[in-house]
Amino acid sequence: MKGIQARLITVITLLPISILLLAEGVLAETLKTKNFNVTITRNCLEEIVTCDDVTYVGRDLSTGKSIRLKGRTMHRLCADRVTPCRFLGYEFRNRNYRYLVTTEGTLQVYQGTKLLVNEEGTWDSQD
Repeated sequence: MKGIQARLITVITLLPISILLLAEGVLAETLKTKNFNVTITRNCLEEIVTCDDVTYVGRDLSTGKSIRLKGRTMHRLCADRVTPCRFLGYEFRNRNYRYLVTTEGTLQVYQGTKLLVNEEGTWDSQD
């Protein structure tokens, strides 16, 4: 019984450290435009260049409605057409809608090929 208690105490002691290390990999930023607040959370470790586990939570400031989407990072490829060279932003899909959020602070929403939203904003880092 003492061996189990000792292992349990070790696990409980190390648990907050593990949670802290995991939390360091999460990066959240909010893009604030005239009509929307969009919080982007990268659920990948910071040293990972490309990330296919990004969360978008967008809130319409006029209606108060919000939407939560899963997406990925977007990158321009290097000359070898394989290696990501420049980070461009994020892409999210919801059926026939495509949401793009750029590093420059642009929010674009497309329905098919039709541009529905094109707003510039400012980034507010929350890390």
